[in-house]
Amino acid sequence: MTDHRLVLAGQYGSPYTLKMRGVLRYRQIPFRWVLRDSKWDDIPTPPVAIIPVIVYPNADGSYGDVTVDSSPQIMRLEDEFAGRSLVPVDPATAFIDALIEDYGDEWVTKAMYHYRWAYQADIDKAGRLLPLGRNLQANSDQLQQAQEFITARQIGRRAMVGSTEENQPIIESSYERLLDVLTQLYSTNDFLLGDRPGRSDFGIFGQLTQLAKWDPTPMELAATRAPKVIHWVDRMDDLSWLPVDGDAGWSLLDALPPATTRLLHEIGQTYAPFMIANAQALMSGADEVVCALEGGTYRQAPFKYQGKCLQWLREGYAALSDDDRSRVDAVLAGTGCEILVA
Repeated sequence: MTDHRLVLAGQYGSPYTLKMRGVLRYRQIPFRWVLRDSKWDDIPTPPVAIIPVIVYPNADGSYGDVTVDSSPQIMRLEDEFAGRSLVPVDPATAFIDALIEDYGDEWVTKAMYHYRWAYQADIDKAGRLLPLGRNLQANSDQLQQAQEFITARQIGRRAMVGSTEENQPIIESSYERLLDVLTQLYSTNDFLLGDRPGRSDFGIFGQLTQLAKWDPTPMELAATRAPKVIHWVDRMDDLSWLPVDGDAGWSLLDALPPATTRLLHEIGQTYAPFMIANAQALMSGADEVVCALEGGTYRQAPFKYQGKCLQWLREGYAALSDDDRSRVDAVLAGTGCEILVA
C-alpha cells in the first residue's frame, strides 16, 4: 500500500459498513473502498473478525492502525479530522445523540436480522446474493455451497439476537412504529437533531439501508407505509454535498423536533428496558434475558457487548456537568429512557 487515504473494508449487505461509508462521505474524508474478503482485500487482520474495518495509513502510506466497531470508529474520526462534525457542540445534546445512535445499532438491528432470516423471500435473496460480494466469478456449485452455509449459520443465530416466534410481534411492531416516527420527522425536518446529521441519524440509517432498501419484506412495508423514509435513506447514503456552517445547525435541547421526542418514547419502551434486563442477566449470570415489552415478554440470551454499550452510555452521562445532566434528565423525563442513567 502506498495510498495515504483511509481504507474502508466491508460489504454492501452490512448495515454498519454502509453506516460508516455514509459517515466518511458526509464528512468529506478521503477513503478507499474495499470489498472485504474479495480478491482486492489485502488489509491486515483486524482485532475482531467483524465489518466494517477502517485502516489508517502510516506516514509512508503503508497500512497502520486497523479498527473495528462503528461507534468508536466515528469518535476516532472526530479526533483525527476537523470539520463537518457529527457530534453536537452542546454536551447534553451530544449525549442524546449517542443514546439514539446506540438504539439504532443495538435495537433496530434486531429488526434487520429478524426480517432477513425469518421470511422465506428474504432468506432466499440474502442466501443468493450475499456470497457474491466476495467473488462474482464463483461457479454455481460454489455459490450453492456458500448459500447453504450462510443460510444455515444465520438462521441458527436467530434466537441469539432475539428473532423468535415469541418476540416476532414485539420486533415487527417496533419497526413499524419507527417508520411512523420518521415519517412524522421528515414532514418538518431533515434530521433528528437539527439541520445537520448526527451520530443518531447514521445509526438509524445503517439499519435502514437493509430494512428499507434491500430485504424484500421490510422494504415493501417501508414502500407502502413510509415512502419518505426510503428517500431519506437514499439521501443519507451520500451527504458530501450538504452545506454545513461550522458548528451551527444543531437544535436546542429544549426545542427538539416533536418526532425526536416521540422517538425517545419509543426507545424508552423497547431498547431501554431490554438493555437494563440484559445488564441484570449478565450481572447475575443468568442464561436468559427476560423483560416485559409492549404487554408481552421478550426473551433472548444475554449479550456481553450490549452490556458494554450500556456502561459506555452511563460513563458518558456521569462525565457531564451537573447542569448538563439536569438538562438531559429533563429531556428523558417520562420517556422510559430514565432507567438507562438511573
